Amino acid sequence: MKSQESLIDQLEDAVSGKSLARRADMLKRVTDLFLCSSGTHSPAEIDLFDEVMTRLVDSVEVAARAQFGNRLADAADAPGNVMRLLAFDRAIEVAGPVLSRSERLSDEDLIRNAETMSQDHLLAISKRRELKEGLTDVLITRGNRAVLVSTATNSGSRFSPVGVSSLVEKAGSDDTLALSIWARRDIPRQQMVRLFRQASEGLRLQLEAANPLQVGSIRAAITLASEHVQAVARAGSSDFRLLSGYLKDLHSSDNLDESVLDELVREENFDGVAAALSLMCDLPIGTVERALAQGRHEQILLFARAAGLSWNTTLALIRFQACGQAVAQPEADQYFASYSRMRVKTAQTALQFYRLREASDRPTMPMAPSSRK
Repeated sequence: MKSQESLIDQLEDAVSGKSLARRADMLKRVTDLFLCSSGTHSPAEIDLFDEVMTRLVDSVEVAARAQFGNRLADAADAPGNVMRLLAFDRAIEVAGPVLSRSERLSDEDLIRNAETMSQDHLLAISKRRELKEGLTDVLITRGNRAVLVSTATNSGSRFSPVGVSSLVEKAGSDDTLALSIWARRDIPRQQMVRLFRQASEGLRLQLEAANPLQVGSIRAAITLASEHVQAVARAGSSDFRLLSGYLKDLHSSDNLDESVLDELVREENFDGVAAALSLMCDLPIGTVERALAQGRHEQILLFARAAGLSWNTTLALIRFQACGQAVAQPEADQYFASYSRMRVKTAQTALQFYRLREASDRPTMPMAPSSRK
């Protein structure tokens, strides 16, 4: 440890002196000493390096801090305090490598950084090997377009129900972000249906504005595409096939009741809820999927009332439709008032007109590809 003792002897002179070059050289030498034995230091030695490095890094220029941070970013035993200091440096060339690569930053460190620092800092965080749900929630809330796309394309990102719902909502006006989400395998199908519905609606509006005399043909083509994509997704899901068959058997024996639907809602099973509600209302499953995926609740109120569902189950469906986002009490009161005013017979009559309209609007569908075994 003589070389270390020699460095410690020179530390006070370097810090107290006015030469930035000397401080930077001292920081480099201390870093060399640390890295040459990285992985073998005792906790006491790491604490000593932490104290020395913290004193030095505060007194060197940006270029020296950036070089220092880049060298330590991959060290599994890098001193914690100095790494946090680097992560919160306003200069992104200093903070970036640490935020993107260092495993010495805690979840709390990263969340606090994402909540308070610049978009460049958020972008660096979004490139980490792993992003947990609490962190992606903040990145989605605060991040600009570049941060959102980077977070969505990162295979290590994990999303909460609220986070993925917000991400899909923001993708409604951003094709690149929408494609990034579409390429992921971990996005719930409910959100995929919603994403495709948003994209379809945006495309429909653009095409209708450009071709106002072909509105009917455009809407038919968009409906055809939407139905086909949903059918392909269902055909590729073995879980959907098994569950759909089970629910059809229950329905044919008059055992598909509200308790079954309640259980599916509690499990947040989108395929099951859509299939059950489709059978109970005698509606195409694609129609029910799109109703569940969109943000408006009027259709769900109509379906629930026509199926004779209780208010508690209806409210559970509305909350399920909201994808984990809270339904404020004033909103719930308004929905209850609408539910109470609507008679079951009236809802069933409205649903019959709804079926007729759906049948007249729906073009002939191509057959979905056969399911893979």
